[in-house]
Amino acid sequence: MTDTLDTLENITYDELHEGDSATFTRTLTEDELVLFAAVSGDVNPVHLDPEFAAESMFRERIAHGMWSGSLISAALATVMPGPGTIYLEQSLSFKRPVKLEDTLTVALTVQSKGPKNRVTFGCDVRNQNGDQVVSGEARVIAPTEKISLQKPRLPKITIEN
Repeated sequence: MTDTLDTLENITYDELHEGDSATFTRTLTEDELVLFAAVSGDVNPVHLDPEFAAESMFRERIAHGMWSGSLISAALATVMPGPGTIYLEQSLSFKRPVKLEDTLTVALTVQSKGPKNRVTFGCDVRNQNGDQVVSGEARVIAPTEKISLQKPRLPKITIEN
């Protein structure tokens, strides 16, 4: 028997309706912040250097804006519509900084369905206090065939000091 937490199942274009919504939640850890810097190449000291960040307008280290944006991608790819989704376009407006240990919830809402299986989603990202940190819109090609599969396992990656 497969655990539903280990399974990814999509929502096809025909199953999606205007107003449908779904959420995806993730907490920013020190490891994720550093790994995102390593993968993206964005080593801006406001993200990585506590002394530098203390002198910034934020007074502490903050997440890369695109880390928050990447959570929208994750929500589209794994929750709604899910596996088989093709990401076409994204607009983002960064509203406030994301800090270490913030827990963000991405809320996706189907705004419209168009020809050729195109779907536009409203994207609202809020922290654990309910404050909006990102807003935007995403356009995708939604899958047309139902898919249910085992969630891929990622290797354990550690940060060397």
